[in-house]
Amino acid sequence: MAENILEVENLVKYFKSPRGTVHAVDGVSFTIEKGKTLGIVGESGCGKSTTGRSILRLIEPTSGTVRFEGKDILQYSSAQMRKMRKDMQIIFQDPYSSLNPRMTVSQIIMEPIIRNRLIRDKKKREERVLELMETVGLAERLYNAYPHELDGGRRQRVGIARALAVEPKFIVCDEPVSALDVSIQAQILNLLKELQAKLGLTYIFITHNLSVVYYFADDIAVMYLGKLVEKAPAQELFAHPVHPYTQALLSAIPEPDIDSQREMIMLKGEITSPINLPDACRFAKRCNYCCEDCTKKDPELREISPNHFVSCFHPLD
Repeated sequence: MAENILEVENLVKYFKSPRGTVHAVDGVSFTIEKGKTLGIVGESGCGKSTTGRSILRLIEPTSGTVRFEGKDILQYSSAQMRKMRKDMQIIFQDPYSSLNPRMTVSQIIMEPIIRNRLIRDKKKREERVLELMETVGLAERLYNAYPHELDGGRRQRVGIARALAVEPKFIVCDEPVSALDVSIQAQILNLLKELQAKLGLTYIFITHNLSVVYYFADDIAVMYLGKLVEKAPAQELFAHPVHPYTQALLSAIPEPDIDSQREMIMLKGEITSPINLPDACRFAKRCNYCCEDCTKKDPELREISPNHFVSCFHPLD
């Protein structure tokens, strides 16, 4: 039986605003098997990145449980979390703003090694940096280069090398290719795949690009206004999307075949505000299948077939 490296239960993150409480992440639950990738997709503002950062405690969650290798890390002290950083890392979306412009490539990669006191000998640290640069496809001549001297793809490779420097088991990839050209995107995705196979890494891959997540992820979770509305293996989700929101997202993927008969589902209606949300389906105002139940209570995420979960009244009744 496969071992779950991460178990998230009822993860909640609320923010206070002058108008009320923003429900950024609201009761999200899922598990990830060791060595697998969970893709989290949804439109901007749905809570994807907040979920990833809350799991790592870069943002402190409001409530919930996050078990990493069976231990609830939300109960850890600051000192305990500092030790956990070696096992849990993040690759940020913007490969420029996430790198210190005053540090060279070697200094950026070496920083986590020094902070975590992994290698005390200076010469061995330099050898480790060169090894990491080779692993992610960075030429040795860039050892003393600064971030502004690199293109987007190379900057992202520096970010990946920095994450790998502490030999993590789990990495949150927060839209790591969205700021890159299409040809560079493919190179970075292939690199992440190779590293996963070589090092046995487990990923959460956050993106709004469904074509990318289909290629990259083993399972896909679809988020809408802070909640999971559907979760299934990647091939199952694309072959049999059940939730109306998932169906609309998949219909928007461009078709290379000009003779394709597939119609794009146009969502109409007002987007529900994430502030002071009512106890009702958050997608109800935009859904063609909205019924009385949808306006009175929030549907729970339920398993409708093996490993396929949906939060909707329509397909379940």
